[in-house]
Amino acid sequence: MIRNGLSRISLPAIVSSSSTAVSSLLDSTFPSYRTPTRFEPASVVDALDVDCQPPSKVAAEPTVLQPRVVIYDGVCHLCHRGVKWIIKKDKDKKIKFCCVQSKTAEPYLRLCHVDREDVLKRFLFVEGPGAYYEGSTAALKVASYLPFPYSALSAMLILPAPLRDAAYDYVAKHRYNWFGKEDECIVMQEKDLLERFIDMHELLDNGGGASD
Repeated sequence: MIRNGLSRISLPAIVSSSSTAVSSLLDSTFPSYRTPTRFEPASVVDALDVDCQPPSKVAAEPTVLQPRVVIYDGVCHLCHRGVKWIIKKDKDKKIKFCCVQSKTAEPYLRLCHVDREDVLKRFLFVEGPGAYYEGSTAALKVASYLPFPYSALSAMLILPAPLRDAAYDYVAKHRYNWFGKEDECIVMQEKDLLERFIDMHELLDNGGGASD
């Protein structure tokens, strides 16, 4: 008898009755609860308080900095020779470059808590977040990314930094007198190298001149 009685009760009726009961219980227990009946995109957006306004100019600017970037004195002939040498040996194009005279360099300088004058004394190698080096240590860190045998130069990191930097600083102090300098970034004289520069577009727009 019971079996026959159940067979006469349709499944949709049971589901509908159960849903109504659950909904009533939730309404009485949680007055703010509303049983969802269908997916409503507009309601979801409102609930999340998503700002649908066009992004501001500031928000549209890139915020991700690139790793393994050499920031150097772009008007220095000795520095430019060093950059050319690295580009020639760095077949895998691991290292990128940026003239310290460019505005593109500014986020990197802020990240490393240095200014342009610091970089004019000792070039900067930004390896990644929280990892940056100056002077002789920067040079040897860059060498570590080059193919063998040039990567073996990084073994000189075992030498005391004050000793290495003393030699570096002496050459850096006299580099303009010994090797000369230009009024604009020297890479503009060899534009085939620009593909390795993160400030390429800025240099092309400004003609290689230093930014204010």
